[in-house]
Amino acid sequence: MSKLLALTKNTFIETLRQPIYAIIIFASLFLMFISPSICLYTMSNDDKFLREIGLSTLFLSSLFIAIFSASGAVADEIENKTITTVLSKPIRRPTFIISKFVGVAAAVALAHYICGITLLMAIRHGVLTEAMDKPDWTVIILGGAGVGVVFLLSAFFNYAYDWKFTSTTVVMFGIIGTIDIAILSFIDKHWQFNPAGNGINSLDVYGVLLLFLAVLIITSLAIAFSTRFNIIITLLCCVGIFLLGLITDWAFGELAKSHLWAKAIYFLIPNLQIFWISDAIHEGSQIPFQYIAISSCYALCYSGAVLLLAIAFFQRRQVG
Repeated sequence: MSKLLALTKNTFIETLRQPIYAIIIFASLFLMFISPSICLYTMSNDDKFLREIGLSTLFLSSLFIAIFSASGAVADEIENKTITTVLSKPIRRPTFIISKFVGVAAAVALAHYICGITLLMAIRHGVLTEAMDKPDWTVIILGGAGVGVVFLLSAFFNYAYDWKFTSTTVVMFGIIGTIDIAILSFIDKHWQFNPAGNGINSLDVYGVLLLFLAVLIITSLAIAFSTRFNIIITLLCCVGIFLLGLITDWAFGELAKSHLWAKAIYFLIPNLQIFWISDAIHEGSQIPFQYIAISSCYALCYSGAVLLLAIAFFQRRQVG
């Protein structure tokens, strides 16, 4: 267990230090920051469109973070031959794969959490559809102050302790973002203590959670592909499965009832549509907790199966 924890910690830290990790997060935060202005010109259902475009941004950003991080954690080590140093120690290959998955999943969870908080804040602010609508200054002031504190603290730690600026900024965003969303959970737009009118809907929280479960599946697939392929092929395979997973019901649902090949594809391809609640947002329906529990079991079982397959792929891989 100590070896597993040590490799997991090292994978998590190295993932945070990758430049692409911080770039995707900052780009996602910027898109969510301007999303209320983009959704202003839809003429109808502005807030619903804000939720959909925000969830899409969150899904894609976490998807690419998972793919690039998993490829960097496994494929790059194989290509650079640094993996031989690790495996020359008394560390088994299953331990290596599991630690890489847990470390990358933790880094993806942190990025997803930061972007999810930003999405909730953007939804809380909403779209100013009429001239009489006033901005939610509670969100603007807390968000702006939080960004300023994050960069000041990151600059201080970088100067005083030589901490890497980008990774420190990401961690600070998680800490300060948690404080901001906790305050917004109790304070309304008029700076009054009003938890019932905080503007944060449980449907949005469930949407963020379900998307993370989908990203967890993609992370396990990226780890599995990285044991055999480079980052380009891993990216293409994961994106292809991602697109198929969104249309698996439409493309193979009916055919699976009468064709064996369609049934096999329908069984093997992850059904990512169950994690996308766009229809529930559009119709204004609620998501029961039982649905979250069943979806979580599906994601964990599928990720575990793919992880076992990754261990099997890596067991006979020549890395010397």
